[in-house]
Amino acid sequence: MKIGLSVWGVAIIISLIAKLAYDIGYFKAQSLIEEKLSQIPVTHQVLTLESAQRIVSSALKEDINNPKTIVTNIIDNNNKLSTVIIENNNQRKIGWIIEMRLFFVGDLLNDNGYNLTESLELQHNIKR
Repeated sequence: MKIGLSVWGVAIIISLIAKLAYDIGYFKAQSLIEEKLSQIPVTHQVLTLESAQRIVSSALKEDINNPKTIVTNIIDNNNKLSTVIIENNNQRKIGWIIEMRLFFVGDLLNDNGYNLTESLELQHNIKR
């Protein structure tokens, strides 16, 4: 019985030492990865009128060199959600560009249920 308990105790101690060594190595590896990632410079894309025009023309399937819908202003230049004013046949509208790729015209609501499109139209004197 003493031999069985001794073997059992030694096995538990060896497993605890192995677990401790693994955890120390894992945390050290994670800190090295985070350190290398922190040294990589973060670049943010900036939406210009030309790039916004290209996104809008592509989304509306218009000729990029001779578009019918023109981007007149960029209201909020954010790399996740940018707000633009577009004009087509003397009609101005609010448009949204998501992550520099997807363009849509329509109502956008925030978390509280407020219509952001309508508020921007009032702010910039755009009639529906």
